[in-house]
Amino acid sequence: MRHLLLPLLCVLTLAACGESESDAPTVTTVAVERGDVAAAVTAGGTLQALVTVQVGSQVSGRIASLEADYNSIVKKGDVVARIDPLQQQAAVRRTEANVAAAKGNLAKSQAAQVDAERQLRRARELLPQGYVSQAEIDTLATALEQAQAEVAAQRGALAQAQAAYSEALVNLDYTVIRSPTDGMVVTRSVDVGQTVAASLQAPVLFTIAQDLKKMQVHTSVAESDVGQLKEGMAAEFSVDAYPTRKFQGQVSQVRVSPTTMQNVVTYDAVVDVENPALELKPGMTANVSFRTAEAKDVLKVANAALRFKPPQAWQDAARAASETVGAAAPAASNGGNGNGGERPRDPAIKRVWKQGAKGATPEPVPVRVGVSDGAVSEITPLHEGALAAGDLLVTGASGVDGAAGGKSSSMAPPGLF
Repeated sequence: MRHLLLPLLCVLTLAACGESESDAPTVTTVAVERGDVAAAVTAGGTLQALVTVQVGSQVSGRIASLEADYNSIVKKGDVVARIDPLQQQAAVRRTEANVAAAKGNLAKSQAAQVDAERQLRRARELLPQGYVSQAEIDTLATALEQAQAEVAAQRGALAQAQAAYSEALVNLDYTVIRSPTDGMVVTRSVDVGQTVAASLQAPVLFTIAQDLKKMQVHTSVAESDVGQLKEGMAAEFSVDAYPTRKFQGQVSQVRVSPTTMQNVVTYDAVVDVENPALELKPGMTANVSFRTAEAKDVLKVANAALRFKPPQAWQDAARAASETVGAAAPAASNGGNGNGGERPRDPAIKRVWKQGAKGATPEPVPVRVGVSDGAVSEITPLHEGALAAGDLLVTGASGVDGAAGGKSSSMAPPGLF
């Protein structure tokens, strides 16, 4: 009988030991550190050339030749394309002939005017002798006025013909497409033999980026963040082409014109970027970070310590300790973030739980939260010397009497971050 009881006692002992180990409190902590913290606003954007010029055609016709292609470096005035000039040359010849005809008509009307003046002068000389009547004089005067009007009309017709001729010459010159600026061809929209029509608007043949050594990132910043951006603010961004590199820029403009898409309002923040090695290309997608605040050489801690909700047993112990020394209870005076106390008047004041000696209940420490990057925050203890670099702050607890469910960690939902 004894040999049967011995294994049973061992089993019961092991079960008791296992239950004891499973009931042992488990506390996770994070160390307070000293260093720098920077707050930032992030946004997506697209790289663009500082100045982009679209080169179009003023006249319609067939593309006869292309003198530039993608990535071609061009100077102002360089020929980049030619349009078949036959149609425009014919227009020049036609308008030139119209000018010659208008000149002939003007000469003819001027001769008629001279004849009318001569006849009127002779008639007036014969009027005293009675060889002509006053009615004939009036008729000749009217004929002279008509001749003068005809001369004026022919002069106008000549001016119109000359203007049309000048326009034809200009259109002929437009068949040679020249670059309006120095830069690089980034797009070409036509091929040799293609017909372009410029009846309503100038068709775009090329897009030329003026200087790719200076570029801009146009970002879409949410309306909730745009108030933190200022001109001259530093910005940092990365592109998929160079995932391990960070490029630096500066905010040059925060445009007030909103963009609304699916009820989301964003604003364009323009970031100037130097690109001396031409590594950045137009159209690249940039992930931009705007540094809005920075704190150097400060105490900082992971935000999990600020979000931690202690077990009720810890809160009761802290309250009892405060009452014992006759001080205001931390939960009432500083509270914070659902940690068992009343909500503080200053939302920047939170409460963290400092891990003490082994076996001791962690004690609450009120702190003021400063700059945060979303993962780590600057903290300043309300009582000098209450925290130092290397101190451990609780981020989770389980198996503590009074914890949620009696044995599980109790974490408050993010309240500040």
